[in-house]
Amino acid sequence: MPYTVMIVDDAAMMRLYIASFLKGLPDFKVVAQAANGKDAMEKLATMDNLDLILLDIEMPVMDGLEFLRQARPRTRAKICMLSSVAVSGSPVAAKARELGADGIVAKPSGAVSHDLEETTGAELANTMRRLLAA
Repeated sequence: MPYTVMIVDDAAMMRLYIASFLKGLPDFKVVAQAANGKDAMEKLATMDNLDLILLDIEMPVMDGLEFLRQARPRTRAKICMLSSVAVSGSPVAAKARELGADGIVAKPSGAVSHDLEETTGAELANTMRRLLAA
C-alpha cells in the first residue's frame, strides 16, 4: 500500500510538478494538495492516515513555518520542507528543524522548479523513503 502524501505549495505549477514526479514512484500516492498553510490545516483536520507532507515555506495566508508550528502537535505525518529558501545550513532551515521538520530538500531552481525531477528527484525520493522508514 503506497504512502499517502499532501503537497503544500502556493504555486499551482509546482504542485503539478511534484504530483507528476510522485506519480512515477509507486510507493507514494498524492491524496491532498493545498495552496497555503491555512488550507493545509483544514485538510489535515480530516485526514487521519496521512504519512507525509511536502511543505513549501514562502506562501501567502499562512506560511510553511507557521503551518509547521501548528501542525506538528496535531499529526504523526512526517513533514519534509521542499523550499527554495530552506537550503541546508540556512537560518530558515534551522528554524524549520527547530519547529519539527523531519527533512529538508532544497528546490533546485527557485519557487517554481520545473527541473525538480531531473535535478533533485533522487534526493527527494531518498529523503521521503528515509523519513518514512524511520
